[in-house]
Amino acid sequence: MKVWKKNLVAAAILVTVCAGIYVNWLYTEDKTAASLEDSLDTQKVMNEDTLVLSGDMEAIAAGEDVTSTATDYFAAVRLSRQQARDNAVNLLQEAMAYSGSESSKDVESAMELEEIVQTALSEAQIESLIIAKGYADCVAYMSGEGISVAVSSPEGGLQQADVAVIADIVMTQSDYSLDDIRVVEVQ
Repeated sequence: MKVWKKNLVAAAILVTVCAGIYVNWLYTEDKTAASLEDSLDTQKVMNEDTLVLSGDMEAIAAGEDVTSTATDYFAAVRLSRQQARDNAVNLLQEAMAYSGSESSKDVESAMELEEIVQTALSEAQIESLIIAKGYADCVAYMSGEGISVAVSSPEGGLQQADVAVIADIVMTQSDYSLDDIRVVEVQ
């Protein structure tokens, strides 16, 4: 009896998700772009050998200080990373709640959930320490292949000493070796 109910719930969820995808497809089908220029911002499309730049791009080309661009970048990356983690955590929690009993899948889900939390904590610690060293802002992203650290560019740009300081912080706060660390300068 329980198996029948579980299968019925799974089928209902599947039908609901498929219906949502179909409705989304119906509403977005009418909004498809007729050409590439329709989908791009007209201020950023090249016309007749000229390129019209937006306000921020004009300021960068003129050599002015545009701190909002870098700030927006870091905020967008943090938001995207947090949304991806939240989705993963919700899926793991739903999987654990759906199974209902202590099974090997629950243990695996709990371990994945713990890994996500530990990764988030490590990234936050690395970011805090890099900012404490005097850099304006940074974002760290850990993956199985290594860690990427995007750092706001100091006045003279990132020097080898800056990269060494950042790499030292990463190596002391994580298990990554020097070969696994990528430091990116954000202008």
